[in-house]
Amino acid sequence: MNRRLWIASAVILGALGFLVFQGLGNATVFFKTADEAVRDKADLGTRRFRVEGTVASDLVERGDKVDFTIENKGTRIDVVHQGNQPSTFKPGIPVVLEGRWEGSHYASDRIMVRHTESYRVKNPDRVKDYPTDSTTSGDASNQ
Repeated sequence: MNRRLWIASAVILGALGFLVFQGLGNATVFFKTADEAVRDKADLGTRRFRVEGTVASDLVERGDKVDFTIENKGTRIDVVHQGNQPSTFKPGIPVVLEGRWEGSHYASDRIMVRHTESYRVKNPDRVKDYPTDSTTSGDASNQ
């Protein structure tokens, strides 16, 4: 009887450990630069992750979607974004996108505009609750 209790306990603890590990792994959103995202495309699969780059092309609006390209270190990614766009979103600005690979393009549903320290000093009302590190992104979708 004592042995059965140990075995049952071990099975239950193992199952719980597996579920916690899987849950935490699926909840993690990876962060990649555009060149890293292209390099790691096969490993990322269709998993959600954030990608950073500079908007490199004009925005082409198609109903509720926007097509554009981001680049980093000479690597370009075609993006199809569906959802809100920050008012400061335009070509030539650095962005962080959240989404996943869908075939040959990155399907985004969240755009975060990265601002320089000088922008934050000139526009403190537009960058509320901004991280103090100038290399991090602020969510501009509500700005």
